[in-house]
Amino acid sequence: MTMSDDRLPDHRRLGRALDLFDTDPLMGAGLPYWLPDGAVVRHALEEYIRDAERRAGYRHVYSPVLGKRELYEISGHWDHYRDDMYPPMRLGAEEVVLRPSLCPHHALIYRSRSRSYRELPLRIAELGGMHRAELSGVLGGLTRVRAIQLNDAHVFCTLEQAVAEARGALRLIARAYADLGIEAVRHRLSLPGEGGKYVADPELWRRATALLREALDEDGIAYEEAEGEAAFYGPKIDVQIADPAGRESTLSTVQIDFHQPARFDLHYIGADGAKHRPVMVHRSIIGSVERAVAHLVEVHRGAFPAWLAPVQLAVLPVAQEQAEHAAAVVREAVDRGLRAELVGPEDGTLGARIRGARLVPYQVVIGAREAAEGLAAVRLRDGRRPGQVPVSELLHRIAGRVVARGTALWE
Repeated sequence: MTMSDDRLPDHRRLGRALDLFDTDPLMGAGLPYWLPDGAVVRHALEEYIRDAERRAGYRHVYSPVLGKRELYEISGHWDHYRDDMYPPMRLGAEEVVLRPSLCPHHALIYRSRSRSYRELPLRIAELGGMHRAELSGVLGGLTRVRAIQLNDAHVFCTLEQAVAEARGALRLIARAYADLGIEAVRHRLSLPGEGGKYVADPELWRRATALLREALDEDGIAYEEAEGEAAFYGPKIDVQIADPAGRESTLSTVQIDFHQPARFDLHYIGADGAKHRPVMVHRSIIGSVERAVAHLVEVHRGAFPAWLAPVQLAVLPVAQEQAEHAAAVVREAVDRGLRAELVGPEDGTLGARIRGARLVPYQVVIGAREAAEGLAAVRLRDGRRPGQVPVSELLHRIAGRVVARGTALWE
C-alpha cells in the first residue's frame, strides 16, 4: 500500500488497502464484512476489553438481538427512539424488533431474581449486537453502520455508589485510550435540549446531571456542556475523538439513569429489609467495535500497536538455505501465542520483503550466521535495529510487550 503524505488517512481506503474489511451490495449498505486481518484486529480489541472489564469486577453476559416490541415500549425506546429502529416483525401474535440498545435486556437480567444490597454494585457487561435503521445518506465505512457490535455495560448500584462507578468507568476509558494509542479531544457533558425527544422528569434529570458533574470534578476532568446531545432517558458524559480532518465523534460514554430502573420496577433489598430502587450507570469503554477500529486505522495508518497488529512478527530468511530454520522460528513464535508469518525468498528480494512488511511491528532477518547460532537480526517498525538477539530471548521479549499491551515496541 502506498499513500502520499498530503492525503489525510481515511479508514475506508486504508481498510480496503490493508485487507481489513469490505462491503458488497448484495449484503447491503452499512453492513461491512471483516476480512481475516480485520477480524484479528477486532478479536484482539474485544479480548482486551473483556479482560479489562473482568479485572474491574464486571461479569459478562449474552443476550439476544431480538426483543418484543413491548420491551421497548417499557424502556421508552419505542416512544422516543423508534425512528432509528427497524420496523417490527410479526411472529404469530407477537411483534419483535431488532434491538437498538442493550440496556433493556440487561434490566431484565437484573430483575430475573431478587437482589440484595450486598450484591451491589452489580456490573453486567456484554459485547453485543444491535441494529439501527440509519439512512443510506449517512452511512460510511465502519463509522456509521446498521449492524453494530457494542462494548456496553450497566452497573446497578445504590445512589451512594453511583459517582464512584462513573469515576471508575472514566478511568477505564483513559487506560484503554493509552493502551490503544488514541487521544480524547474533549469530554462533553451532554444535556437535554428543546423538544419532545426526552423523558419529561426534571427532577431525575437534575439529580443525574449533578452526579455526573461530581464524577468529572472529582477526577479533575475538564469538560464542556452541550444541550441537545443527551440520551432520551438521561444526561451523559461523551468522550470525543477527532478524525485526521478534525471532525469530532463520540467514542465512549458514561451515563447515570434513574428512568429505566423505575420503568422496569427494579429494586434491591436494603439493610433495613425494605425495597429500594437502584441507580443504573450505563458505560461504554470503546463504544462500537466498528467505530473504534475505524479510528485506530486512521490514527495508526495500519501500523497498529504490537498487541493489535494482524501480524506481529515477520521472519525473513536471507536465502532458501535458511528457510527451514526460519520456519522453526515461526512455529516457536506461534506456540508462544504470537501472530508470526514466514516471508521467504520466493516473495522477492530481501529488500522488497522488508519494505512489504513495513507495518509489522517486529521483523527478524535470518542469515547463515543467525541460523547457525540460534540468533535473529531484529528490526523494529520504527526504524530501530536492536541487533542480533537469541531467538528464545527475542520471542520472550515480544510476548512480554504483547501481554503488557500499550504502544511501546522495545524496552
